Amino acid sequence: MLSAIYKSSRKADTYLFVEKRDDFTKVPQALLDTFSKPVFVMIINLATRDTLAGSDIEKVKHSLAEQGYYLQLPPPVENMLETFRNENGANNLSN
Repeated sequence: MLSAIYKSSRKADTYLFVEKRDDFTKVPQALLDTFSKPVFVMIINLATRDTLAGSDIEKVKHSLAEQGYYLQLPPPVENMLETFRNENGANNLSN
């Protein structure tokens, strides 16, 4: 199963997987508008891979088969101050 991968020219670490290069017919227009101009990255063969860098390969395959595309979003930004406060009990203090 081949897939073409595109990165968003507007949103960092956001990737769109489609079944065929330059074929966005199955991708909703609203998603394409938000994604902005797709920038081609590569074509990969999902059948010969066990893992992907930022997504569960089985979810990617399933989404491509069902919808014709897969959108990979970046992980949520971690709030370092909140993490520090939680680890040090600062959020448990009452006034």
